[in-house]
Amino acid sequence: MRHAGGTVNTLRKGSNARRLSGALRNVALGLLSLFSVSIFGQDGQTLFGTCIACHGENGGGNTALGAPAIAGQQEHYLQRQLENFRNGVRGATDGDSYGAQMVPFATRLADESAVAAVAAYAASLEPVRATAVETGDARRGANLYNGNCGACHGGNGEGNEALNSPRLTGLDAAYLKRQYESFASGLRGGHPDDRLGRQMAMMAKTLPDAAAIDDVIAHIVGLSQAQ
Repeated sequence: MRHAGGTVNTLRKGSNARRLSGALRNVALGLLSLFSVSIFGQDGQTLFGTCIACHGENGGGNTALGAPAIAGQQEHYLQRQLENFRNGVRGATDGDSYGAQMVPFATRLADESAVAAVAAYAASLEPVRATAVETGDARRGANLYNGNCGACHGGNGEGNEALNSPRLTGLDAAYLKRQYESFASGLRGGHPDDRLGRQMAMMAKTLPDAAAIDDVIAHIVGLSQAQ
């Protein structure tokens, strides 16, 4: 009986040890997960310090500097644009002074993981509302937007990751107009490696005139105001 009792006690001790080991392993994995999230999150926030001077601490942009809002922008889009700036796909065309200003900041990011971290952090920031505009017929712009832009950028300007289309709400009117005109003129989207930019360059030619551009922008800004 003593031997049997010893065997039972041994089994119990072994079972308890395994349970304790499993519990400790789960705690360790949980702490490791939290530690990793903290490190990666802090890394993105630290890297974002390079962006604050132009885009603002909250990523809301600066119209006076021509810097767009990037808070809440789709992560995949931010990452792709940073890589385009780093690789000479964007900002290297003659006449693209605003794009050229972005190049040295993008090239400060050491590698793809740094690009991904800062893009993820910017995307995590609370989206901002664009300042209301006094020009453009928003009602006419709604019809033009739905017929020309909504299929890719979403009915509410929220973007569509599956179509690689960025969020438009939150972007100020001056930036929207400048980018549209840059696509239409070939200043942007003309690089042979910018396949998605070429798609937008083609679409930029579908609006009939400058007034139509202002109308669409008035509608997009209105969408931003309503959110």
